[in-house]
Amino acid sequence: MFSFMKSMIQKLLAVSLIFSFMLLTGCNTMKGLGQDVESLGESMQKAGD
Repeated sequence: MFSFMKSMIQKLLAVSLIFSFMLLTGCNTMKGLGQDVESLGESMQKAGD
């Protein structure tokens, strides 16, 4: 049971690190990151309307 949980946590951590790396390399500056987050928030807000 615990080995299964440990395996799942390791996989989740690996996917999270890969996603974070892709997100940070996709927008080259922190300003770009802010713009990306802002546009994501706006699109989510529009989808809710």
